[in-house]
Amino acid sequence: MKKIWVAFFIGTCSVVASAQDPQFSQFYQAPLYLNPGFTGITPQQRLIVNNRIQWPNLPQAFNTFMASYDIWVDELRSGFGIIASTDKMGSAGWRTTTFGLTYSYKVRLNDKIVFSPGLYFGYGINGLDRTKLILGDQLTYGSAGSLDPALQKLGNQQYFDFGSGFLLYSKTLWLGAAFSHMNQPNVSVLNEEDRLGMKVAIHGGARFNLMNGLRSSDRPSYLTPSFVFRSQSGITQMDVGVNYHVDPVSVGFWYRGKPFQKSVIGTVQQDAVVFMLGIYLKDFTIGYSYDFTISPLATNAGGAHEVSIIYEFAAKPLHRGVKKRNRLIPCPTFNNKPGFWN
Repeated sequence: MKKIWVAFFIGTCSVVASAQDPQFSQFYQAPLYLNPGFTGITPQQRLIVNNRIQWPNLPQAFNTFMASYDIWVDELRSGFGIIASTDKMGSAGWRTTTFGLTYSYKVRLNDKIVFSPGLYFGYGINGLDRTKLILGDQLTYGSAGSLDPALQKLGNQQYFDFGSGFLLYSKTLWLGAAFSHMNQPNVSVLNEEDRLGMKVAIHGGARFNLMNGLRSSDRPSYLTPSFVFRSQSGITQMDVGVNYHVDPVSVGFWYRGKPFQKSVIGTVQQDAVVFMLGIYLKDFTIGYSYDFTISPLATNAGGAHEVSIIYEFAAKPLHRGVKKRNRLIPCPTFNNKPGFWN
């Protein structure tokens, strides 16, 4: 009976862990995680840190930490990046840690449009802390550790990961798609087979200027509506919303759910509404968001807090031998830095 409960517990954790990757409400503040085609999308070097705490009112909240760095190399018309993350959930200390390299190549289709395909190569390890499991024989006999042989099957699983994506963009529009876990790696911690399903993310958006100002001291304002649709292991999710900007401040309102689809009990499938606030300084971008849970967990989960920090610093000067037509066209962004669009 104890073996059955161990298998049930681990199987449940495996389903939760493998059914859906960690997510960020500020998905464009985690660009390399969203799509490797974003690698090197700015003319600066870029360092990004993200942290998300989901459902803090539960005994053990989901805590995700991520850091990335990318750079644009004009001579190679390429972007190079590195990304690392750790995701922890549950009282048994279930943790997934990943390290990856990203690459993108910029193809200038004409004077206004750039095509940016990208690749991701990664390594991951996941598992739980067996010392934090309390089984029946420990409660019955008061022993410090369990002697259940089923527990010996538990371990850490290491795996290699591969993904790709592409981005098509101009100064005011962008559309892209990303394909994660294309090799569907085995992530089972029971020394069996449990494949991580491939995730597909389709995203896009636009930038609409509302007022540029007649004087240089005027603050431009603009709207950036966008969306992302994700599908993984039979689970789909849609995020749609808009950010309003009056430099250097941005506020946003988002909805996560599928109002066009109902569950088996006839209720609309919806997850959260998200409020965002961003501050865009010369070199730093700081973002905060809070998810107001509107699913059946609303009264108990406590939503989700998320913080993002982006630091951009100058890369080396453009090489004289680089042709003008090969120089980077910046992607639409949530800031309005002087000279960025020229």
